[in-house]
Amino acid sequence: MALIKFYQTEVLEAGCDEAGRGCLAGPVYAAAVILDKNKRIKYLDDSKKLTHKQREELRFEIEEKALAWSVASYSNEQIDQVNILKASFLSMHKAVDGLSIKPAHLIIDGNRFIPYQKLTHTCIIKGDAKYQSIAAASILAKTHRDELMLKYHEEFPNYAWNENKGYGTLKHRAGIEKFGITPYHRKTFRLLKEQLELF
Repeated sequence: MALIKFYQTEVLEAGCDEAGRGCLAGPVYAAAVILDKNKRIKYLDDSKKLTHKQREELRFEIEEKALAWSVASYSNEQIDQVNILKASFLSMHKAVDGLSIKPAHLIIDGNRFIPYQKLTHTCIIKGDAKYQSIAAASILAKTHRDELMLKYHEEFPNYAWNENKGYGTLKHRAGIEKFGITPYHRKTFRLLKEQLELF
């Protein structure tokens, strides 16, 4: 089923989504995207349904054709300070802050959100599979985050971040067990069953 382009058309809206919320390492990323009603982005879909190559190709098309887009993040240290849910919302706020055009309404992937300034917002469960601007935000957040995790992998190659991007796979957890944690790990997350032995 094709994604719907806009939730409403009375005022300018931005779609927002995050990437990396469930990871054991690295930042959480968020993006905000305002689509151009006159420009079509072909094959735009939920980022989870796309291949790595498709996401990368769509990233550049979104950045070229959107009226405005912005990507922001909260580091693993900031996540440990405020908790991951709040960090996800605040990174969305930062992404909206970075838009060159200010929207009047936000559509958010998920069922909760911390209101941003005086803007109205609508939370949409599985919004990245329903609305184009949320799908676009999901793609930007994921591709920008993946790019960073590949750089982190070069610095710390023992955790297979080039494959898992920081998620808690067997290889990642085996790396933690053997080599301990890095400065990029989230200390408030359950990294291993033997949590206290890590610090």
